[in-house]
Amino acid sequence: MTHIIEVKNLKYKYDEEASTYTLDDVTFHVKQGEWLSIIGHNGSGKSTTVRLIDGLLEAESGEIIIDGELLTPENVWEKRRQIGMVFQNPDNQFVGATVEDDVAFGLENQGIPLEDMRSRVREALDLVGMAEFKTREPARLSGGQKQRVAIAGVVALRPNIIILDEATSMLDPEGRLELIRIVKDIKDRHQMTVISITHDLDEVALSDRVMVLKQGKIESISSPAELFMRTDLQELGMDRPFSVELAERLRQKGIDLPLCYFTEEELEDTLWELLSNK
Repeated sequence: MTHIIEVKNLKYKYDEEASTYTLDDVTFHVKQGEWLSIIGHNGSGKSTTVRLIDGLLEAESGEIIIDGELLTPENVWEKRRQIGMVFQNPDNQFVGATVEDDVAFGLENQGIPLEDMRSRVREALDLVGMAEFKTREPARLSGGQKQRVAIAGVVALRPNIIILDEATSMLDPEGRLELIRIVKDIKDRHQMTVISITHDLDEVALSDRVMVLKQGKIESISSPAELFMRTDLQELGMDRPFSVELAERLRQKGIDLPLCYFTEEELEDTLWELLSNK
C-alpha cells in the first residue's frame, strides 16, 4: 500500500519569538485508503498538523509530500484540490442559499460542466442521505444534517483525502456515530484516505491507526485496540471504552477473559461462549 501523505521532520510555531514549537520534528505517513485518527490534549498540535498538510499554514522546516509530490507554495492550490476538509462548525462552510447550491459551489469554482455537476451533487447527497433536503436552506437543518451537507460538499469534489477537524464534536452521541459510519462507508466505497482529529471513542475505533500528539511531538502511533488497552487514556484526554472497563472488572471477579481489547459485541460473544462451555 503506497503512502499518499508523508510528513518529514516538520517544525512549526505561531510566534517566531516563542522558545517552544507547536510542532517539533514531527514525522509520520498515511497510507492510501487508510483512516488515521489524531488525538491529544488541546494545544498538542493536532489542528496545526492538518492545516500544514492542507497548505493553510507553512512550516518553518521539514517536508510534506502529497501523492508523491513535495508540497510547495507553487503547487499548494493544486494539492488542495486533492484534500477536502470538514470543520467543527459546519455553519462556517455554508455559502449557498439551498443545500444543493451549497454542494455545487466548489464544483462551480472548479469549472465542472453543468450536467456533470448535477450528477455529482445528486450522488453526494444520496451518499449522505440528504437528497430529500436538497431545496432546504442550510440554516434550517439540524447540526447532524448540516455536517452531512458539509461532507457531501467535500465528497462531490472527489478528493483523494478527507480531513475531519473535530467534525463530530458538536453532535450528540447518536449523531456522531451516524456521521462517522457515513464517512466510513464513503471511504470504503471510494478508497478515500481519512484523517480525523477527534476525542470520540467510536471515531477512533473505526480508524486503522491512531497517532497521539503530546506537546507538539508524536507520543505514539498504534492500532485502536492497542490504544484502548492503555491505562493512561485519561492523561491523553480520552475515556476508557465501556467494554474495556467491564472486561477488567470481570477479570477481577475471576472470569477467565484474555487480556486484549474487545468491542462490546466481541465481549458479549466471548462471554456467551464461556458460559456455554461450562
